[in-house]
Amino acid sequence: MATKQSETTMYIQKQQRKREMQHYLVSFGLMIIFTLLAFGTVMIDGIPKHFTSFFIVTLAIVQVLFQLYYFMHLKDKDHGFPTLFIFSGALVAFITVLTFVSIVWIS
Repeated sequence: MATKQSETTMYIQKQQRKREMQHYLVSFGLMIIFTLLAFGTVMIDGIPKHFTSFFIVTLAIVQVLFQLYYFMHLKDKDHGFPTLFIFSGALVAFITVLTFVSIVWIS
């Protein structure tokens, strides 16, 4: 009986690791695609510079969120406080940059 239960537990754990590895590979592939999109946008001469800048910054934000979620294990349980602190710090950084840009723009 114990052997059957341990085999079932091992099978479930193996499936969870396999699913997690698939998530890592998919997110890694998306990171590569986002990077290639950014390089492609810069390489094409006909795209306006304002759109290129906005697009690259948007892709960078998406990549940071993907990396935090998958590679820094923020999707796992018991990571509430680190997640809170990371996103609070990101919010403070965003507000600080927005403030400095606004000050320079108004001056």
